[in-house]
Amino acid sequence: MSTRNKLQKFAEILQMRNVYENFDPKNPKLVGEGGQIVERKGQWAKAHFGNDKPITLELACGRGEYTVDLARQYPDRNFIGVDIKGARIWKGANIAQDEGLDNAAFLRTRIEIIATFFAKGEVDEIWITFPDPFLKKGKENRRLTAARYLKQYRHILKEDGIVHLKTDSRDLYEWTQETFAQQPAIKVLYHDHDIYSKPLYIPELSTETYYEKLHKGLGKTITYTQFSFVPGVDIIGGKGIPGFEI
Repeated sequence: MSTRNKLQKFAEILQMRNVYENFDPKNPKLVGEGGQIVERKGQWAKAHFGNDKPITLELACGRGEYTVDLARQYPDRNFIGVDIKGARIWKGANIAQDEGLDNAAFLRTRIEIIATFFAKGEVDEIWITFPDPFLKKGKENRRLTAARYLKQYRHILKEDGIVHLKTDSRDLYEWTQETFAQQPAIKVLYHDHDIYSKPLYIPELSTETYYEKLHKGLGKTITYTQFSFVPGVDIIGGKGIPGFEI
């Protein structure tokens, strides 16, 4: 994608009612439609969606395929796609606007500070869809199932909230299982190293992202992990960004 196209998309995003952005993680302010500073923490359902329906986040949402498709399927829920790539978010946000999906919104920010923008217990469910697996040695703490991220998820999730990880990376899947086995605060509810080798565990798994279709075409299997947090048990390890630790 050319720089010109990216800049055009960034400019268009600033005029979208369904997109919010944080440009500087050290200054955790949200910019909404027209470049206005807005406050949404603790009031996403009421202030943006105009209701009190449950909120689902899609982290590493890319083009927002899950956010958009789930919003179509479940009009009685609110969905927010989160990614740092504005040009990708532009795609999902435009589709949501064109289809009149008022229950879909997008947030452009770094996921390691996600709790900055949501109140404790404000979120009902989280989907992590095909994140960068960060397979190089020394990059483990950047994986979205590392302890530093788990602390953020736990803070913003309701006590009975569920997290879903869908990935084509067998390495990330296996690392996640090994990591969770050493985390007494994590309860793995279900996991599968090849979801399409049998009837789907839940219907939401039928939604396919751009990268899922691409990687399936290359013969990769798709994995899935569903987990929750054990009340009253601390997550072991995980250093966050200074000033944003949970």
